[in-house]
Amino acid sequence: MTDTVKDTLDAAQQRAAIRALPYFGAVTPSEAHLLLSAVPGAKLIDVRTHPEWDYVGRVPGSFLIEWNTYPDGARNTTFLDELRQRCPDANAPVLFLCRSGQRSDSAARAARAAGYAMAFNVLEGFEGDKDRESHRGTLGGWRKAGLPWVQG
Repeated sequence: MTDTVKDTLDAAQQRAAIRALPYFGAVTPSEAHLLLSAVPGAKLIDVRTHPEWDYVGRVPGSFLIEWNTYPDGARNTTFLDELRQRCPDANAPVLFLCRSGQRSDSAARAARAAGYAMAFNVLEGFEGDKDRESHRGTLGGWRKAGLPWVQG
């Protein structure tokens, strides 16, 4: 393990401790990208909805599992089954991403409760928080960080 990876994992765990999070840690989009690139078996799980993936964009190589189903917004009752299919190693890092970091927090909590030892929330999400004009993508997030993404 490189010093950079170790430092990133330490920072993620410190954030979890400060916020009393039940899962392994919380990472920035850039830290998530680093872990996905440097840690064998690490997976990114995008928990947004199908329209968000199709119209807003998605991260290449991520696994797409809705946390809430579209269009009714109901909780996806097969979420953990789908997660187990795509990420059978409960000891490998699983990083959850949504629009702004809220649904991914819930997904990381559920994953940890289901036995995933290294569940992470990607802070800021794909688009970040709204700015003063109620626009996303200007205050933070995966896209704002200039990380790889595709649309359509």
